[in-house]
Amino acid sequence: MYSWKLEPTDKLPAGKRPCLSLRELEKKIGYDLEHRMDPTQKKMSVMELVEKYLSTKTGMRPNTMTNYKFVKNLLEKEDFSGWKIGDVKTSDAKLFLIKLQNDGKGHSTIKTVRGVLRPAFQMAVDDDALNKNPFGFALAGVVVNDSVTREAITKKQMNKFLKFIHDDNCYCKYYDVVYILFHTGIRISEFCGLTIRDVDLKNRILNIDHQLQRTSDMKYVIEKTKTNAGTRKLPMNDDVTECFRRILKAREAPEVEKIIDGHSGFLFLDDNGMPEVAMHWEHRFNHMVHRYNEIFREQMPNITPHVCRHTYCSLQAKAGMYPKTLQYLMGHSDISVTMNTYTHLGLEDAVEEMSRMQDVENARKEQEKLNGKTDEVKISKNQFRAG
Repeated sequence: MYSWKLEPTDKLPAGKRPCLSLRELEKKIGYDLEHRMDPTQKKMSVMELVEKYLSTKTGMRPNTMTNYKFVKNLLEKEDFSGWKIGDVKTSDAKLFLIKLQNDGKGHSTIKTVRGVLRPAFQMAVDDDALNKNPFGFALAGVVVNDSVTREAITKKQMNKFLKFIHDDNCYCKYYDVVYILFHTGIRISEFCGLTIRDVDLKNRILNIDHQLQRTSDMKYVIEKTKTNAGTRKLPMNDDVTECFRRILKAREAPEVEKIIDGHSGFLFLDDNGMPEVAMHWEHRFNHMVHRYNEIFREQMPNITPHVCRHTYCSLQAKAGMYPKTLQYLMGHSDISVTMNTYTHLGLEDAVEEMSRMQDVENARKEQEKLNGKTDEVKISKNQFRAG
């Protein structure tokens, strides 16, 4: 080890760059020896660490693989990727994420980047290369969450939108699908993965045990549901059953059914005979909302297939559905996701609930008054008989 200074208080020779003193370097070596740290790994760059971490990930879903590639491409353009991991402090990590936001990166992007860097640096800690994870802080206190939340729409808005689609000469062919998404709450990838065998019209049961995805390289894959709880069987009401009946009746069977990972008989196919994916329906929703807002003065907020899912959950919660039942229907592994993320209740809902509670209280008081009068009548009759 070399240094231009022996003690921290020694004066640095003219023209020399600032550096740690020899005694400070000795102290760091002693610390590494005492804690059995590997000082050679500290010289690894951030990008080398990320690549090493990603090489340990196996069996990833295509979407996860795409996210990892996105993070690698982003880091390669940043000077931070060339830093030695031993030189990265917590403040440096925070400043890097703040820089990303100042450069125009969205909160979801920053969250994805931190989602790779934090476990990568934790791996370095576990490998005794570092003593502390510089990315082990909460993201909320560092960058501003400027992401736009996907809000549910009201029941009135939903009915207006459905009526518009039903009556429109161009979009009426999509009515059954939009109605199903609003009244089942299934994910659009789950809907796209449905096959004829998954729709039991006789018993009115919808089988959800997989989803259809298309990767960035246009490869079609069948994946398991998002969580284990996502595998479920949904009961269908009369209207939803009738929608599926019309869809199956209108479906034109291709000359050769496309088979994807053992699944065939998909409900909707594109012009090339391939199953339609989420992107098809997202584009259609954008066109339908745009057309609605061109016609009507009262504008409709942005509606996507996932907004349909939010809306279904919120309306069922407002209607008083038992939370655990709603959790099952939504396919959530955690009840907190059902209650906190997908049930959007506002001032109007609070006013309505308070009004309902007041009606209950008024009815209770009225019943107490009636009971009190009845008791008085009974007492007076007993007194008369006793006399």
